[in-house]
Amino acid sequence: MPKLILSMDGLVLKEIPLKKERTTIGRKPHNDIQIDNLAISGEHAVIVSILNDAFLEDLNSTNGTYVNGQSVKKHVLKDNDVVELGKYRIKFLKDAAEFGASSTFEKAFAPTPESVGLGANPRAHTETMVGFGAESSITSNEGWSSPTETDGLGSVVANDQIGVVQIISGRNAGRQLELQKSLTTLGKPGVQVAVITRRPHGYFITHVEGDSFPILNGKQLDAQAHLLADHDVIELAGVKMEFYLRQKA
Repeated sequence: MPKLILSMDGLVLKEIPLKKERTTIGRKPHNDIQIDNLAISGEHAVIVSILNDAFLEDLNSTNGTYVNGQSVKKHVLKDNDVVELGKYRIKFLKDAAEFGASSTFEKAFAPTPESVGLGANPRAHTETMVGFGAESSITSNEGWSSPTETDGLGSVVANDQIGVVQIISGRNAGRQLELQKSLTTLGKPGVQVAVITRRPHGYFITHVEGDSFPILNGKQLDAQAHLLADHDVIELAGVKMEFYLRQKA
């Protein structure tokens, strides 16, 4: 499990396992990591964890947030990165034994100039929409009889089904992406980014970046992960898309 090591002047103060999707850092008592120092803003920064990836975001702090000596607003944390908050240091450690090779977030729309710096080469746990071609039409999933998994809340995904995202507005309308990997990132860095994670009991969408949250079936999401249902309509970064399930080829 990834963890953070908080230290000051070389003295380790605390070790914090990253168990939550959102870990807040700041001077106020309600933060997950409270640093009672005037150099730290009341709500200074947040770390968003999705599977084995972690995003650091500065929350418009007064004195800023630094990673390895560089000022950052948003940053994908890598193993052994050191976050600097005033005199305090927070080292990010990823458990390679548990997660294996590092994976990164990747956007799933056509490349744009503002996206430079967030995307990276595809890895085993990520999926990208860039470069994939047109796919066959939707296949009915009625009548399947293979084993299924459920989360106990009525969500059932058959083992012979796979999630698909199809863009239904904008210049990329009609493009499709099978959600084959553990994590798929959608959106435009600096504008609005969300991730869809593939879990044993279904597909979940989570807001990652941007002042406004994605819209699902006409309603704005919050910071929590939301289970996707067949034919849900997602609005993200000005693009409308449909999520649906279809049988594997």
